[in-house]
Amino acid sequence: MTEQLAQLTVKHYKSDQKPIWCPGCGDFAVLACTHRALTNLQLRPENVVIVSGIGCSSRIPYFCKTYGFHTLHGRTLPVATGVKLVNPDLTVLAMAGDGDLFSIGAGHMPHAAARNVSITCVCMNNQIYGLTKGQTSPTSVKGHTTKSTPYGSISQPMKPVLLALAYGATFVARGYSSKTHQLADLIAQGIKHKGFAFIEVNSPCTEFNNTYDLLDTMVEELPKDWDTRDRAGAMALASTETKVHLGLFYKEERPAYEEMAKAFEKNVNAFDANAYLARFA
Repeated sequence: MTEQLAQLTVKHYKSDQKPIWCPGCGDFAVLACTHRALTNLQLRPENVVIVSGIGCSSRIPYFCKTYGFHTLHGRTLPVATGVKLVNPDLTVLAMAGDGDLFSIGAGHMPHAAARNVSITCVCMNNQIYGLTKGQTSPTSVKGHTTKSTPYGSISQPMKPVLLALAYGATFVARGYSSKTHQLADLIAQGIKHKGFAFIEVNSPCTEFNNTYDLLDTMVEELPKDWDTRDRAGAMALASTETKVHLGLFYKEERPAYEEMAKAFEKNVNAFDANAYLARFA
């Protein structure tokens, strides 16, 4: 970690642990795109922290030669928030699956987005619980038959992009594990963004929900003239899209939570408690 590196390459971000996902899993591509994004940004590994929860995708910290925190199921975002607030100079990525972020961890998403903490949150959405052998997840399509819904799911699937927009995220994008150049660029953009960046990645599970062929027919780039400042337009599209649109849906510049917290801390330190209490003596 203390080695002086003139030009960082992908190998500087790869750990000595080999990924153990099933052959063809979309998470291989997400990992490779993360390595590529860090390389393109030339971020020193010791200044990067990758936080994850529980699930197949949450193994990513093991395969990166950065700091990592493999935390509890659904607690990816609060831990990532704590890391960022303790040391705002660190680059913090929260990487988890659709179950981790939108089921047991669903209560943390609105707060992280509304606070605008400078975290890059990557949601690997395979529309299934892969690690526990194929149960329906919050993003599984209606009618989906699994061990947990043998007669078909009767719930409407959650829409991660729509939710992130509604919660107030200041950077919202969607990628696809088969479109690696675009995905690496979106992750790099999210890291550079000052504020809460949310990136949904369609990352199919070849074992329990292989959606590659379907996605290949459904993915479509956002229009070239798409206005990334139009939150209402982005929400309307995310609500009604019949295609799976890829690219940057929305971006906004707003003060980051850690910056505002630092300013608040200065005001608190300058507060004279004795003078305040004397007013009521």
